Amino acid sequence: MATKKYVMPSPYTRPRCQPPKEDVVYIRHLEDLACNQKHSHVELGVAIFGIGRAGTIHLTNLVGNRRANILYIVDDDTEKLQRLKVYWNLKNTVCITSKQQDQAFKDLKVNFIVCASPTFTHENIVKQAIAHKKAVFCEKPIAETIEKAANLYELARKAKVPLLSAFNRRFDASYKSVRDRVREGEVGKVLTVKVCSRDSPLPSLEYLSISGGIFHDCAVHDIDQIVSVLGEYPIKVCALACSNIPEIRDINDVDTVAITMQFGSGALAAIDLSRQCVYGYDQRLEVFGEKGMLKAENRCPMQNVQQFLPDAIKASPIYYSFASRYQEAYKQEIEHFMDVLQGNYFQDDNYC
Repeated sequence: MATKKYVMPSPYTRPRCQPPKEDVVYIRHLEDLACNQKHSHVELGVAIFGIGRAGTIHLTNLVGNRRANILYIVDDDTEKLQRLKVYWNLKNTVCITSKQQDQAFKDLKVNFIVCASPTFTHENIVKQAIAHKKAVFCEKPIAETIEKAANLYELARKAKVPLLSAFNRRFDASYKSVRDRVREGEVGKVLTVKVCSRDSPLPSLEYLSISGGIFHDCAVHDIDQIVSVLGEYPIKVCALACSNIPEIRDINDVDTVAITMQFGSGALAAIDLSRQCVYGYDQRLEVFGEKGMLKAENRCPMQNVQQFLPDAIKASPIYYSFASRYQEAYKQEIEHFMDVLQGNYFQDDNYC
């Protein structure tokens, strides 16, 4: 009886609770349930260049996207092209090699291209797409130098063609929550930002040899993540790197990196980056400010399962790789890009 005085009216008479904006999966379910016309249902023709690690993720998401019509897949592995055409039941998709790519560029039904081919091919593909007035969703980096990347954005601006360098972490619900709350002042003036980014599984040497190196392939994500949180670019950067794995040293790359950055606001940032991590895909973000701290910790597929032993409590392993850890972020970024193309997205003042 001690709590009877706190009894509340029936939940049916109170304002209904709304899902948190971070629960994007449930929000999408509600849209599907109501057949919500939030997004334009005009079909967009797409050509996918490259069906490697990232390309396969984008293919998977676009196959299941009601706004996308996959018209072309471009890749030089002809055997794989035949397999995926059968696997995905792509009866109306044309699979061609890079020597035949003009067919995709010249097709007026293609509204945008997804560029997920090796890094060294990005600049040429993006340039041709812009020349043919195709919008471009390109895996980072869009070019191998700052000057070349800036030139591509200038070409896109003059042609009035959307060009997106895809950084999937910006669309991860946990990281976006940290960013928004930092921008809203929850931790006050930011003093330090820490990012831990340890890769799993160890990529193949075949992939690493065409990846563009750990700075182009991995560190750019961490740097962009910090820039997005703070809304400013660094004024000073220092990096140290080592090759602890002989095979990686032999291809003139490094596997362990430490980066520190100083910002004009007075904030300092540190990045801990490695190509190998035996316990899973280690991805953490910490923002420390004068009012407190915000953290985004690792996620795991069985977070609600624990084992209790006489001498320990064991938690489930974290996600094994980027494909599972950022599965939802990849979906959100391609949805965002299609929103831009169809005029459903309006940039907020704080976006960086």
